[in-house]
Amino acid sequence: MRKSLWLLACFLFWTLSWGGVRAYSQPAKAGILAPVGEPGRQEVSRLAANQEKEGDAGALYAQCAVLMDGESGRILYGKNETEIRPMASTTKIMTCILALESCGLEEEVEVSSYAASMPDVQLNIHQGERYRLKDLLYSLMLESHNDSAAAIAEHAAGTVEAFAAMMNEKAAELGCRDTWFITPNGLDAVQTAEDETGHTIERAHSTTAADLARIMRYCIMESPQKEAFLEITRASSWQFSDLDGKRSFSCQNHNAFLNMFEGAVSGKTGFTGQAGYCYVGAAERDGKTVIVALLGCGWPPHKTYKWTDMKTLASYGLEQYERRALDESLIDTGRFSHIPVDGARTEEIGERLTVSLTLSEGEGPAYMLMKDSERIQVDYQLPERLEAPLERGKQLGTVTYLLDGEPVRRYALTVPCDIPRINFLWRLRQTVGLFLP
Repeated sequence: MRKSLWLLACFLFWTLSWGGVRAYSQPAKAGILAPVGEPGRQEVSRLAANQEKEGDAGALYAQCAVLMDGESGRILYGKNETEIRPMASTTKIMTCILALESCGLEEEVEVSSYAASMPDVQLNIHQGERYRLKDLLYSLMLESHNDSAAAIAEHAAGTVEAFAAMMNEKAAELGCRDTWFITPNGLDAVQTAEDETGHTIERAHSTTAADLARIMRYCIMESPQKEAFLEITRASSWQFSDLDGKRSFSCQNHNAFLNMFEGAVSGKTGFTGQAGYCYVGAAERDGKTVIVALLGCGWPPHKTYKWTDMKTLASYGLEQYERRALDESLIDTGRFSHIPVDGARTEEIGERLTVSLTLSEGEGPAYMLMKDSERIQVDYQLPERLEAPLERGKQLGTVTYLLDGEPVRRYALTVPCDIPRINFLWRLRQTVGLFLP
C-alpha cells in the first residue's frame, strides 16, 4: 500500500511539472529563411568591379546589359542591370507569349481602325480585314509590325489598355518589379498613374535589363507555349494572306543574330528614339543556355553595336561557365536525424522519443552555370529540440544551398509522421497499467 501511494505521488508531481518543458530552437540566421531574392547579385557586383581587370566580358556599348543563366535565372554579369529604361520592340516578346497563352493560333482577328492607324513599322493592314492570329504573330516577331501588335492585343483582351494590364500582371508574376507596359508594340509612351501612397505619378513604358532577361527566360524556358514561341521566332520567313484571300504578305526575320552565332535560339530587336537600339536573345551550346538583354545599345548609325555586345556576352557565358548539378550528396543527413521530441507519447513512461526529419524535393534549379572556382555551401536551419504534438508534413527547418552567399536551392525539412502529445488520460492509463497483471 505504501509503495502504491508513493507511485501515485510521483505520478501527480510528474503531471503537474511536465507543462514547464519547452523546446529550444536555433535562432534564424539573417537572410536564410527570407524569400530568395535576385540570384547572383554578388557575382554581378564582382564581375562589374573587375571587368577591366579580369577581362571577363570586355567593354560593352550598351548602357544596360545582363547575361543570365537560362536554366536557373542566375545573373552571371550585369551592367546597370536595374536601371529603368524604355525597351522599344523587345516589348513584343511579352505580347507574343501572352497571345499564345490566352488565344488559339487559328482564331480570327478583325482589324480595328485603331490598329490600322499604328505608325511604322507596319504590315499595313486595313480596318475590317480579317487574319489568322498565327499569321499576325509571325508578322509581329519577324518584321516587328506595330499594327499587328495592336490588332493582337485588342483581340486577346478587348482593348490595348486591358492587354497592357495583362502584360503588367504577368510581369509581376515573373518578379519583374521595375517593368511597366503601356503599349503592346513598345512605342515610347508615358502614362499617369497612382503610386502605392495614392500620389499621382507619371510612368513610362519601360523595363530593366534584368527584368527583360527574366521575361525572355519565361518565354523560352518556362511558358507552356515555349515551343510555339520558339517556332515563330526561329522562322526565317513566313507567307500568308488575309482570310478573304484578297491580299498576300511575305515576312522576313530581321533577327540577324540567328545567322551569325552558333547556337542562337531566339531573340527580338527594338528601336525608338528614346530607347536606342535594344535586343534580347538567347543561345544554347552543350546543354547550356544563356540569355542576354541589352538596352540603349547605340543610336543611328550604330545599328550593329547590339550584335557585337550580344556575341561578346553570349560567348563569355557559354565559354567561361560549366553546367553543374546541385548534388544532394553535399547534404549531411546526420544533422537532422534523431532530434529529441519533448512531451511525446511513447510506449513506456519516461522513454524519450527522437525523430528524423524528412528532406523534401528541392525548390530551385537542379543545375546551374558555374565557374570552376565557384563552390556551393550548405546552410542548415533546424531546431535542436522539438515539442509534441507534431503533425505529419509540418515544416520544421530548411537546408539551403548558397553560392557567393546567395540562396540558389532550398529543401524543406518536415515531420515524417504524426506525433501526439502526452495528456492526463494517457498518463493515467499508463500509470494504472503498472498495477494491472
